[in-house]
Amino acid sequence: MGTINIKKGDTVKVIAGKDKGAEGKVIAVLRDEDRVIVEGVNRVKKHTKVVNQGGRAGNTGGIITAEAPIHVSNVMLVEGKGVTRIGFRRDEVTKRRPDGSEYTSTRSVRISRKTGKEI
Repeated sequence: MGTINIKKGDTVKVIAGKDKGAEGKVIAVLRDEDRVIVEGVNRVKKHTKVVNQGGRAGNTGGIITAEAPIHVSNVMLVEGKGVTRIGFRRDEVTKRRPDGSEYTSTRSVRISRKTGKEI
């Protein structure tokens, strides 16, 4: 398992598979499986059974269309008009302690490999 640089809420473009070229927002990141769920991408039909247990908390049967996870290697972050790889940079920041004194520390920020700008 590698590190996943894509976060929930990012706009990504699918670069491989049946939905190649599609863009969407990341709904969830499944870290342990190296997969992401993207809005409108890899939609699958799921047949559900009618469940009548638990009184009114019954579930109606039918066919539900939902997004299935897609491997993180098949998506790329959208930046401007194109896509980019993601890098990290440590920035010096001044932080304030509860007692009011300040100190310098580093903060990790995601940057675009294409433009070098902060994401």
